[in-house]
Amino acid sequence: MLRALQSEDARAAAAVRRCLPAIARAIEAIVPQYAAGGRLIYVGAGTSGRLGALDAAEIPPTFGVERERVVAVIAGGEPALTRAVEGAEDDAAAARQDLAKLRLRRQDTVVGIAASGRTPYTVAAVREARRRGCLTVAVANVKGSELAASAELAIEPLTGAEAIAGSTRLKAGTAQKMVLNLISTGLMVRSGRVADNLMIHVQATNAKLRARAERILAAAAGWRGAGGLARARRALGETGGDLPRAIARARRP
Repeated sequence: MLRALQSEDARAAAAVRRCLPAIARAIEAIVPQYAAGGRLIYVGAGTSGRLGALDAAEIPPTFGVERERVVAVIAGGEPALTRAVEGAEDDAAAARQDLAKLRLRRQDTVVGIAASGRTPYTVAAVREARRRGCLTVAVANVKGSELAASAELAIEPLTGAEAIAGSTRLKAGTAQKMVLNLISTGLMVRSGRVADNLMIHVQATNAKLRARAERILAAAAGWRGAGGLARARRALGETGGDLPRAIARARRP
């Protein structure tokens, strides 16, 4: 059983790989929107909505951006993050109402996520966002869906039938998570939130992350060994834990 499930999961990576040109086009379109002060907004229902919420939650601490810059909207609201809210995905009117609460601007990007490409809530949200002048991106696991037709750009990782028929939380969800990782990480790299492969804007809010900030500073400054880490610790103390400023000071000639 496990071999069969994992074999199907492996197809998700291949499906996403085939979408890399489409993902790159989406990132190129999102970058200027974000640079102009726009938000990255994920919209979905069920598993797709939860995956959007997961990515949105992880971007601020990883890349040091304001929580308001990457937002997730899920059919059924916050309760749907931890349990199924029956009928929420069919409520197109609720999608329009939820987006109205965000006070959309033309600089915003709305990414609609739906394995079937036809979830009424998500389709309605993308259509409403496009009507309001936002950049719209569809992520669907089928070709030529209603969701894709409603958006300006479409990313379609074709994962095929699930090992457990209809359970799109499996490889379809895995592929969606990969796509969202690529979109958000690509956007943050292009926005200068990463140097080389270092998370130079990581928010050091606990002991583990403070230790990581020390390692990042030591690596960025070329300080080696235990002495380098001790030096990084002192440097971060001098900047009040401001990692980008500590890096800038360490690299100053």
